Amino acid sequence: MKYDVIVLGAGAAGLMAAAIAGQAGARVLLLDHADKAGKKILISGGGRCNFTNMWTGPECFLSGNPHFSKSALARYTQWDFLALVERYGIAWHEKTLGQLFCDGSARQIVAMLLDECARGGVDIRLSTQIGEIGHGDGLFRVAGATAAKLVIATGGPSIPKMGATGIAYQIAQRFGLTVVPPRPALVPLTLGPDSQAFRDISGVSSPVTARVGTASFTEAGLFTHRGLSGPAILQVSSYWTPGEPVVLTLVDNALEVLREARRRAPRSRLRSALSEHLPNRLAEVLSARIGLGKELGNSSDADLERAAGYLSQLTFHPTGTEGYAKAEVTAGGISTEALSSRTMEAKNLPGLYVIGEAVDVTGWLGGYNFQWAWSSGWAAGTAIAERREG
Repeated sequence: MKYDVIVLGAGAAGLMAAAIAGQAGARVLLLDHADKAGKKILISGGGRCNFTNMWTGPECFLSGNPHFSKSALARYTQWDFLALVERYGIAWHEKTLGQLFCDGSARQIVAMLLDECARGGVDIRLSTQIGEIGHGDGLFRVAGATAAKLVIATGGPSIPKMGATGIAYQIAQRFGLTVVPPRPALVPLTLGPDSQAFRDISGVSSPVTARVGTASFTEAGLFTHRGLSGPAILQVSSYWTPGEPVVLTLVDNALEVLREARRRAPRSRLRSALSEHLPNRLAEVLSARIGLGKELGNSSDADLERAAGYLSQLTFHPTGTEGYAKAEVTAGGISTEALSSRTMEAKNLPGLYVIGEAVDVTGWLGGYNFQWAWSSGWAAGTAIAERREG
């Protein structure tokens, strides 16, 4: 069973690479141990697949080399993928911050990619264990098949209940590629006993600006029984390292807000003023923490400044994350130093390619990681086709 290329992993990146190479005339074998193609696609975006983001750019990705993603993202853009979606008549809509979703179901995206693979004559084998990978005489040997080219598109270990593993890193190390230590990303953060009051208001959500170091995101924050979640927290979690504080701004221009409340309703108290801007349960916890018990009219400017400082820089010291089980993606991965940014091919082993989440390129929340899958898959598929023609 001889092919031009074997693609390991029938997720977003693998399906794209297989389709592009197949439609260019390559004989492609796509392998996956799962019983369905695109399992992570199917559960994404609440089942509607946040398939890309209008504002995708290299600055929206974390990597040991922040320039690595530029080539692939520029050569296959969000607009290119959107054109493919529209060619299939898939209705879509834009949500906040440029996020694009299917009107219907994520199944439409998987069906589209499978149809693209069928157009390229891709041989797809599911429920297939990869086993040992051999290499010699210019050929890769996997699951009884051989090919001159091998694409690693097996993702990372995030969401293990979907069958995700770290096999990409094992394969990489087998062939001498460096791996940047992987870690959960876009993941809820856990808090210790010192933050019990906030854990006790589990389910309360409010717009916040969350900061870790110089990274800052303004979206919804959510208090949970274990700690912090919500889009703003998931975003900064990708930048967080153990021991670092997470700082939340809960009320913009807090000092002006409190001064206005004092002027307008001098007999009111802090909790009442905060309830106009925050959920009642959160306002109650914050007012108790700040400890400003007197009426606002009897509160000095110094009192209001102290309260405003707390509301502007509510600082938490997370004890950790909720791990790969709750992480949407994996940060770190196969080092970009080992790969060509144009072709995604390993520099030390021609014919070996690495794409998608397996690479040390991690996008923000909101469709960016799917776009990296499409772009990196396209780059590898196109390079494979060019080499075959050459």
